Amino acid sequence: MKTKSVLAVAGLVALLSLQAQPVKEFPKVEDQCFTEAGGAKVIQLSTEVSASPSEIWDAFTTADGWRSFAVGFAVVEMRIGGIIETSYRKDASPGNPDNIKNEIVAYIPNRMLAIRCIQAPRNFEHKEEFFRTSTVLEWAPIDSKRCRVTLTAAGFRATPAFDELFARFRWGNAYTLQKLRERFDPGARETATPPDVTNPAPRPPAGGQPAKGQ
Repeated sequence: MKTKSVLAVAGLVALLSLQAQPVKEFPKVEDQCFTEAGGAKVIQLSTEVSASPSEIWDAFTTADGWRSFAVGFAVVEMRIGGIIETSYRKDASPGNPDNIKNEIVAYIPNRMLAIRCIQAPRNFEHKEEFFRTSTVLEWAPIDSKRCRVTLTAAGFRATPAFDELFARFRWGNAYTLQKLRERFDPGARETATPPDVTNPAPRPPAGGQPAKGQ
């Protein structure tokens, strides 16, 4: 019985080590992506940010916040059913069909924001599939000056179109979390290819990592 217990603990430690791998290009962003029992993939990434909960709330829920680390243009209607409209282009204007629109699905002030994309640029591939996914941003204080931020995106079904979207946003969301880190700590800067201005997420480098369970 003792031997079995030791083996069980060793197996659990090994499993946990697999579930929190750093992203190659962004070593301070932990990758905990996984595959659900039904075959759908889930993007889950987390990182430590040198900011208070209210500072991160402002970064995710105000136009100035989004422009400070993620996009060139932003307009935010902060309410349930409201829209976060953004573009990587600084010269974008509200209502442009190539802007990105995320609907605010749920939120808890200073703790969580859930969004769902309802508009992507006209040339964005697999947009109808992408509209079936959702993203949850959560953060919790480590101390008075630091938070652990976790991004979870679900709904990536077991099809080639969803597989391509999963690979793009797995890398692109890690890029976004890295930029959030740099927004509050310039010393955390990493070198990475900037996003494609015509799409909601930068393209990943060749040879992306498979999700856990594949």
